[in-house]
Amino acid sequence: MSGMALFRTRSAALFGIEAHVIDVEVDMYPGGNARDFVTVGMPDMAVRESRERIKSAMLNSGFGYPNKSVTINLAPANLRKEGAGFDLPMALGILGAMGVVGRSDEHLLVGELSLDGSLRPVRGALSMAVCARSRGISNLLVPADNAAEAAIAEGVNVYGMRHLAEVVSFLNQPDRFQPAVSRPSETGIGSQEALPDFSEVRGQTAARRALEVAAAGAHNVLMIGPPGSGKTMLAKRFAGILPPLTFQEALETTQIHSVAGILPRGAGLLSRRPFRSPHHTVSDAGLIGGGSGTPRPGEVSLAHHGVLFLDELPEFPRNVLELLRQPLEDAQVTLARSNMTLSFPAKFMLVGAMNPCPCGFYGDSTRECRCTGAIITRYLGRVSGPLLDRIDLHIEVPAVPYKDLRSRDRGIGTAQMRERIEAARAIQNRRGFYNADVPPGQLRRLCALDDAGERTLEMAMRKLALSARAHDRILKVARTVADLDGAEGVAAKHLAEAVQYRSLDRNYWN
Repeated sequence: MSGMALFRTRSAALFGIEAHVIDVEVDMYPGGNARDFVTVGMPDMAVRESRERIKSAMLNSGFGYPNKSVTINLAPANLRKEGAGFDLPMALGILGAMGVVGRSDEHLLVGELSLDGSLRPVRGALSMAVCARSRGISNLLVPADNAAEAAIAEGVNVYGMRHLAEVVSFLNQPDRFQPAVSRPSETGIGSQEALPDFSEVRGQTAARRALEVAAAGAHNVLMIGPPGSGKTMLAKRFAGILPPLTFQEALETTQIHSVAGILPRGAGLLSRRPFRSPHHTVSDAGLIGGGSGTPRPGEVSLAHHGVLFLDELPEFPRNVLELLRQPLEDAQVTLARSNMTLSFPAKFMLVGAMNPCPCGFYGDSTRECRCTGAIITRYLGRVSGPLLDRIDLHIEVPAVPYKDLRSRDRGIGTAQMRERIEAARAIQNRRGFYNADVPPGQLRRLCALDDAGERTLEMAMRKLALSARAHDRILKVARTVADLDGAEGVAAKHLAEAVQYRSLDRNYWN
């Protein structure tokens, strides 16, 4: 066997939102034919099918294909290898064994090959760039459509390649190529200003105030109202009043969307907070994450640092809704499988919307409700008490009166609301956490009450029979109302407003 019969390249495999380096070992030996192509190391079907793609790509790129047996080992062998991203390192390994290219140990290679040798984009390029940097690998070669995304990770040279022949040219003459640069003007796919504006909403002054409170303290919110009252319209404008993503938040969000394979082609760093709105027929794996093979992030993780909007909340299967309890408390999802345990970040703001009853008109002064008390109770019971306790604000969104609907008064717009919210969040940033995340040990200190405040809270707790968790939620919301007012302490009026945002407790459960 000649010295060039064995050749090694390096690639990466995704596990959760992290990537792990994979050694691609290619052994080529005489005595067989071009059909003798074996891949070992727990490859999935897409990796096994790479033989035909690699062969056609090499032939159509003018490199030929050896009439020899080929064995490819993807190490470590105990990690499952998924996807067509191993096409490029495997093809380069064969070319290296043929003597076409030299050593490539200092490069991490990833890319799917088309039959003509061109490179298709892959999932998780940003995670692979972070992995290369942590392992001290200086160069990352990715498909050109992934270059802007991967270049976000500083400390590694990213080269965007369009064709197998271009990769071979790079490995033989690297000085001819310049690494990709992720410029600020190229890293965004939108801005907060491009979102719908709150000034387009007619009426609903109380609901808009409640959403401003929710955004200021990062609180979860549930809107209850009849069909056509504007719940969805309000929810779609909610992400626009949130402060812009910080660089670290944008990096984490981009990484998750990249791993999920939904990052727009050629996009770099996401600049807009995600807004996810799954249909009520979503499965538990679709909402929380999972699936066959290596689990992928679900809607709660795709909404990381953004908004998860669940319209018609009671229509979601109850077992699916109950899965929200862990991410709402822990800001992450842990998926356990027989051979692995993965965690996905899931720090999102939950915005729910629901009708007050199945027909939608309970409590509406203009239309008669046809539902009996038992029907309404069963309908509301689809959303469990423990889940409701994790939602800080329950607000009523009544039908809009004709006078408000025809009014020319546009009201306060998104920009003005966001300015007040950013001021309130600046106060919370100095404390080191948002009000929705106040540690239990600091809650009483930050929400110290005077005698009037104590009486207000005690009356609310007794009359509404609230749980201990609801007690803490009210204090946190009151703290946010005080921050919006610029007040040092929490007054009785702040508590009274916070109690008004427990609509289900006030009107339905008691």
